[in-house]
Amino acid sequence: MRNEMEISFDAVSVNEGFARVAVAAFVSPLNPTLEELDDIKTAVSEAVTNSIIHGYENLYGYGGARGIPHDQVKSDPGKVQVHCLLENDILHIRVTDKGKGIEDIEKAMEPLFTTKPELERSGMGFAFMEAFMDDLEVESRPGEGTIVRMKKKMGAGDWINE
Repeated sequence: MRNEMEISFDAVSVNEGFARVAVAAFVSPLNPTLEELDDIKTAVSEAVTNSIIHGYENLYGYGGARGIPHDQVKSDPGKVQVHCLLENDILHIRVTDKGKGIEDIEKAMEPLFTTKPELERSGMGFAFMEAFMDDLEVESRPGEGTIVRMKKKMGAGDWINE
């Protein structure tokens, strides 16, 4: 089976939930387990959230809109793209932004590292993506944006049911 989809949406916090649900709906024909769905939704959520608050620095909705200075609320928030490809039982997810990019990917991927401690960010986004997916690649260029690629082999439920 091969199937593909792509969505693009404003880089605002309310769309993070939309992205999670869209990807979960996309994989539903494979009859994923609840654990697989939770893993996928968490990884997508982390990647999209990183694009919004780190890539575009659109802080509206994170840490509460109240208390965020108006000059940090963006009227043109930028776009986040989520591309999914199902090839047989492998789910490929690509989350892309054209934001500020990551200067030091290795440092950014360290557990507990965050550039936004004032928003009570845990610094575990990449660690969660790595833990919940089978493969994670991050490509970024300062001033140009970031691409997060993740893979997950679907079908863990098949051997459980046998």
